[in-house]
Amino acid sequence: MRKSGILLPVSSLPSRYGIGTFSKEAYVFVDFLREAGQKLWQILPLGATGYGDSPYQSFSTFAGNPYYIDLEKLIEQGWLTKEECDACDFGGSEEYVDYEKMYFARFPLLHKAFERATADGSLERDSAYLAFVEKNGDWLEDYALFMTVKSSFGGVAFCEWDEDIRRRKPEALQAYREKYAADLAYYRFEQYQFFTQWKALKAYANQNGVEIVGDIPIYVAFDSADIWANPSLFQLDEEGMPSAVAGCPPDAFSPTGQLWGNPLYDWAYHERTGYAWWMKRIACCYELYDIVRIDHFRGFDEYWAVPYGDTTAEGGRWCKGPGYALFEVMKRELGEKRVIAEDLGFLTQSVLDLVAKTGYPGMKILQFAFDSGVHNAYLPHNYVKNCVVYTGTHDNDTMLGWYESLSEPVRAFADSYLDMKKEEPKVGWAFIRAAISSVADTAMIPMQDYLCLGGAARMNTPSTLGYNWKWRMKKEACTKALAERIGRLCRLYGR
Repeated sequence: MRKSGILLPVSSLPSRYGIGTFSKEAYVFVDFLREAGQKLWQILPLGATGYGDSPYQSFSTFAGNPYYIDLEKLIEQGWLTKEECDACDFGGSEEYVDYEKMYFARFPLLHKAFERATADGSLERDSAYLAFVEKNGDWLEDYALFMTVKSSFGGVAFCEWDEDIRRRKPEALQAYREKYAADLAYYRFEQYQFFTQWKALKAYANQNGVEIVGDIPIYVAFDSADIWANPSLFQLDEEGMPSAVAGCPPDAFSPTGQLWGNPLYDWAYHERTGYAWWMKRIACCYELYDIVRIDHFRGFDEYWAVPYGDTTAEGGRWCKGPGYALFEVMKRELGEKRVIAEDLGFLTQSVLDLVAKTGYPGMKILQFAFDSGVHNAYLPHNYVKNCVVYTGTHDNDTMLGWYESLSEPVRAFADSYLDMKKEEPKVGWAFIRAAISSVADTAMIPMQDYLCLGGAARMNTPSTLGYNWKWRMKKEACTKALAERIGRLCRLYGR
């Protein structure tokens, strides 16, 4: 079935306290999607963010980001007051997030809510809370202890902790659990609030005919509960440090390549365990999302391994990944799940064969379409039905920002291809129409492009720090007129 959706991170929603959350504004956005005839809402990873504020570098691949907990719901429950929340300096503005001020303002409030929620012992008698803790214990306890110990060491990476707890000596684990029992309870409470609020929002979206497209990063951050608790899953040396890290080789866009720094998987170990950790990870994703976009899909075929300590990705080499074996196990154990394969970048025949064998739709990006002639695979006339077309992703500039940066020959080709007139006031809509009208089964448009915003609204510029993940949508952006225009366009092309 032909359908369309909008890409908008949760953090980019308007809300009262400095960052998008699972607040009433999120429900208003779902209403907007329904009114605009959209069937999908794509978001970015929901994991807790650390240094660099990237949702692709999380302290846990299972835990949720406490920034997204709606404080107004905690006020309704009597655990916070509006005056306490209003008195905090969350920084930023209605157009961007200030993550540093968010960190210092939000966590004291969440701790205060926890203290009040547990003061009379009612939380420990809440059957829903107890069921959540029991069901998620295999990752929740490791995450709670990781964050607690991390805090006790002033927030430094776990490789700098004392040897006994860094190495998870049983007596050290027990000592920390006993000493910091209240802190562990806080993290259980925090995650319970996150998952309860998110699942309520997802249920509302589903009831309104909107499905959630989630995003799973292929790699996990080194400083994470995943690696601290499960070192055997990764390529680590005898000291517990990475022997090699992830990245991408040099290309026309990055002459020294991209050095991501994530530890690499020990795929031989995963194979011996029947990919058990991956099955658990993916199963958890489908409790949160209806469809999952798997980031850097080509890494399952081959991955770029850079020696640990290198300052660029130039010295890496290609290594074989698990290939189809992982997805064969996934289909057998979890059933047929809906996946979007992020198959961007340099694609060898073996990568193309893997995507084809899985049957998953790949991605087409219009911003990649106009620089190499009529046979470019990203031009709409070259699409197959089984794909998802985007004007751009979270890693691209907005369409308007991108268009304004084009060289004259590329812009002339784009203008000719789309039959754009020079007086066209909002070029983004011409590209949106090309995506919506294409043969692709699914079209996904970033909200910034529907709002015709320039480069200042870009979400992320890869390999840079300090300016990313901050953009927020203004509260008045989702107008009835915009919903009607989007709806008309999608209906016109059978979406």
